[in-house]
Amino acid sequence: MQHKALRIAILSRNRSLYSTKRLIEAIENKGHEAIVLDHLKCDIVIEQDQPAIFYGGKKITHIDAVIPRIGASVTFYGAAVVRQFEMMNVPTAVESQALVRSRDKLRSLQILARSNVGMPKTVFTNYSKEVKNIIDSVGGAPLIVKLLEGTQGYGVVLAPTKKAAESIIEAFHSMKARVIVQEFIEEAKGADIRAFVIGNKVVGSMKRQGKEGEFRSNLHQGGSGKLIKLSKKEREVALTAAKAMGLSIAGVDMLQSERGPLVLEVNSSPGLEGIEKTTNRDIASDIISYVVGMIEGHRKKKTRRRIKSNA
Repeated sequence: MQHKALRIAILSRNRSLYSTKRLIEAIENKGHEAIVLDHLKCDIVIEQDQPAIFYGGKKITHIDAVIPRIGASVTFYGAAVVRQFEMMNVPTAVESQALVRSRDKLRSLQILARSNVGMPKTVFTNYSKEVKNIIDSVGGAPLIVKLLEGTQGYGVVLAPTKKAAESIIEAFHSMKARVIVQEFIEEAKGADIRAFVIGNKVVGSMKRQGKEGEFRSNLHQGGSGKLIKLSKKEREVALTAAKAMGLSIAGVDMLQSERGPLVLEVNSSPGLEGIEKTTNRDIASDIISYVVGMIEGHRKKKTRRRIKSNA
């Protein structure tokens, strides 16, 4: 039986980005229609029982699902657009609530701590003057200082000594910049693991190694990625972390430590370039297969509700 082509919208500010291009290709390869919408150009119309989105002066209709690719700097408006699609009863690959939650580093860490996954010791304070106590709480120096708003490895500083740590924390505090202080996991040797989760499966994983003399392993910072087979425990932790954050598509970043895998972050808009090139796997296609299944599940639910209300 010939299935009707679906219309899948990708919320992305730039259709020429690697991840956006690959998703468009994957949608079209499966015989569906890809629509790219710049979320910052979407106008949200809020009216009782008639939520709508206008784009370029036209009302958006007949969208079967949405794949948000929302940058950290525009989370607030991007999440509002995703929420509007949810109000229009359009299924979304990343829910608005999970998107907002994942972008709040402090809230994410609190959720992860409650979900029983290992994490580096972390301290957050309201510009406390007790800097020495903060440093001691994470086991002393060396330690990591992270800006709460930083992404892709920016705003992350390694303090090699207690003295340096004090200076860095005090400098950030004097600028009223909110930071978290985290223990440094020496045995990780400047490397971390990125596990790419779709649904309840890890579909790809890589080890990212910081360049010589660099403790940050982000590929944006010149790090390199290589294929890695996760241990059973690492796989379990990645799936638990993504589930705790309410994300069905996620990049889970972990450190390998003497006390097992430690979760650093759960990314709600993980890039595809590094993971696809390292694993040689068509992850964009995996995402679209998941989204198509999500649409089918959504339609079945709607049908059941209709039957129930007519009964």
